[in-house]
Amino acid sequence: MEPRDTRILLVEDNPDDVELTLKAFEKHNLANEIVVARDGEEALDILFQRDEERTGLRPDLILLDLKLPKVDGLEVLRQVKNDSRTKVIPIVILTSSKEENDIINGYQLGVNSYLRKPVNFEKFTEVVMQIGLYWLLLNELPTKQ
Repeated sequence: MEPRDTRILLVEDNPDDVELTLKAFEKHNLANEIVVARDGEEALDILFQRDEERTGLRPDLILLDLKLPKVDGLEVLRQVKNDSRTKVIPIVILTSSKEENDIINGYQLGVNSYLRKPVNFEKFTEVVMQIGLYWLLLNELPTKQ
């Protein structure tokens, strides 16, 4: 699968982090389609096709923040991994949380990877580049159903 054929759902409420993530993907020529959900409820609406304007936007990879308005990231993770339609979508938690319980709960709920956001822009773009290289180029994703 070519990276440009891959759709990413970025679930992030912080506009600065959204902008940094988009710029990091652009900087490293990982030109994927990125759909942004600004809270957990919006993410679930996209994933479960509850938003008529955004149907057909099922992602191949989810980048998920934990501290979200309306529905928190762990609940989004729980619902995605408990539904047969979405459970195979890889999820990378990308958060500033340093709480050990968040890491444990994330893995218990089925997250594929847990990464802390670096505060330095260059390090942040490096992390995003590595995410893109691994999950979009090296990792084998299931074929679309």
